[in-house]
Amino acid sequence: MIRRVCVFCGSSMGARQSYVDAARALGDLVARRGLGLVYGGASIGLMGAVADAALAAGGEVIGVIPAALEAKEIAHEKLTRLEVVDSMHERKARMAELSDAFVALPGGMGTLEELSEVLTWAQLGLHGKPCGLLDVAGYWRSLVAFFEHAVQERFLRPQHRDLLLVAEDPPALLDALAAYEPAAQERWIDRGQT
Repeated sequence: MIRRVCVFCGSSMGARQSYVDAARALGDLVARRGLGLVYGGASIGLMGAVADAALAAGGEVIGVIPAALEAKEIAHEKLTRLEVVDSMHERKARMAELSDAFVALPGGMGTLEELSEVLTWAQLGLHGKPCGLLDVAGYWRSLVAFFEHAVQERFLRPQHRDLLLVAEDPPALLDALAAYEPAAQERWIDRGQT
């Protein structure tokens, strides 16, 4: 059962208004569905947009930010709760602990790294929480194609590729996350095959 959704996204607005619109729509919908939002704690960029929309809709919003980024990312001062932690590692672990599902909006290296880590944890069987991409304006299309290529080249098993849910709009993605059932874990290393 999903109670809180963790959102990974950029600390900038990006080049398209559609990214901001999608962040706001996701934050609003998370709150209207009675879910809590967990995110990186900033007041700027898509991070601020998703948090502000969830707050405006009456939702619970928990931010987790490292002390070193508290000033740079301009920590949000109106959250339900802001947790200041010591490191990026602690931030990711705490966000994962607080959340029942993960969504990546458009973002840069940090967003990709956060998504990759929770997907890897799912692949290893460390959690069975759903992971999704909100593919706004085709932003993640190349990443999805990369995962398909990794399956073809046998660096990624099809069932592990299927750990990543992809949708183009917030309602479809939240529905997919809610319907997700983790598959039985098989061994993930392909030994001896060339």
